Amino acid sequence: MSLILSLKSPGSRISARKWLPAPLMALAWLLLLGMFFGAAAAPGPDIFDRVVEHRLPNGLKVLVLQESRAPIISVQIWYRVGSRNEELGKTGVSHLLEHLMFKATEKYGPKEFSRRVQKAGGSDNAFTSRDYTAYFENGPKTELKNWLAMEAERMRGLKIGEEDFATERNVVLEERRLRTEDDPVSFLFEEVMAAAFKAHPYQWPVIGWFNDIETLTREDFLQHYRRYYVPNNCTVVVVGDIDPKEALKEIEAAFGAIPAGPEPPKVTAKEPRQYGERRVVVNREAQLPFLIMAYHTPNWEGPDAYPLEVLSRVLSQGRSSRLYHNLIYQQRLALQAGADYDFDTANPTLFTLYAQPLPEKTVPQLEAALEAEVKRLQTEMVGEKELQKVKNQTVAGFYMSLDSLFFRGMLLGRLETVARWSLIKEFVPKILQVTPADLQRVAKKYLVAENRNVGILSPIKTDKPKMERFSPGGQIN
Repeated sequence: MSLILSLKSPGSRISARKWLPAPLMALAWLLLLGMFFGAAAAPGPDIFDRVVEHRLPNGLKVLVLQESRAPIISVQIWYRVGSRNEELGKTGVSHLLEHLMFKATEKYGPKEFSRRVQKAGGSDNAFTSRDYTAYFENGPKTELKNWLAMEAERMRGLKIGEEDFATERNVVLEERRLRTEDDPVSFLFEEVMAAAFKAHPYQWPVIGWFNDIETLTREDFLQHYRRYYVPNNCTVVVVGDIDPKEALKEIEAAFGAIPAGPEPPKVTAKEPRQYGERRVVVNREAQLPFLIMAYHTPNWEGPDAYPLEVLSRVLSQGRSSRLYHNLIYQQRLALQAGADYDFDTANPTLFTLYAQPLPEKTVPQLEAALEAEVKRLQTEMVGEKELQKVKNQTVAGFYMSLDSLFFRGMLLGRLETVARWSLIKEFVPKILQVTPADLQRVAKKYLVAENRNVGILSPIKTDKPKMERFSPGGQIN
């Protein structure tokens, strides 16, 4: 599901998938954070009519949304740069740069940025995806001026020496070991993405390939920083108990003097059509097998995006969904099963089915069961009652999530970065317009064998003792 529906995508600094334990923990943390910084009453559907949109002379985009039910704010800085903006041999530099943004600047010493936020009673963090890198502070409204000034300072004033760079690079290498090298399901997902995308940079992981991270230099980081961390490649979002006019003045005062940079290079790569199923098998030490089936699909720009979004929820939203009811409860084939569709991405994306068999069950059995569910969608119309249930769940979840100031800012920032923020207003009406015929049509069009990428985790046994893990340089997140 997309950010619009679940906060899933930014739930991890690296990437976000329902089946990965670390992102799930991060998702829970972000959701709790959003609830903490939310207010009591649910907002009405016209809340985003109050968004104030502005652009500074240096190209900085500003989105401000007033909500005065509690004296708190969420300040978010969104840069239009992620792993898709990298190049072969230098993957992972966007995520490494995100780490380095918490180091020293000309004005602030190492770790001082986060200490100041926490001292004021707030919290801060950041995350990197394929399409963007974002930073946020949540807390008292009295800190607006200070937090804007600090973000403006690190937009152009990072001061990173060779030693600090090398230390943080080692931290990221260890993060990759923990999240991917030592996690067979994460490793499998990377292999599926690499198989699914041949021409587009979505093929490489957000955290980067291990050897690439090892060979990144301080000059690589500086070049990336200077190219993409410019006001004309950034959106500032402020949501909370503020006066919009005063907030715009503070943003202008903090960022207005920073000159625009050269326009960053655009990603022009386009993934060609797939002409046959691709399969990858990963032989790794693991307790149980795992199965992923990923199909190429359009993103928000295509008219089929909304039917695909609803289709993913028909399959995997809650215990009454088809995959849970049939594969887990009724047939007792799977320990877990689900569907995932990235609605709000900058470029065409994937529709993914995944499942893990119970002990004594096999991957071929599970694959046949998933194919049967796909075949059913292609040959039988989804009933009106089932479709209405999914629509009700989707719309209710959307409006309930808007009770969080943090989540509102996330919607504005992410959608403005990958598309346009006004998509928020279109989401519910277009979801409600989806028909059973639409669901059958997209299932027939996209969920076909020649468009499929299959990944299988095949567990192997080993007598090698597990190595002790050492985390250099600080917390891994």
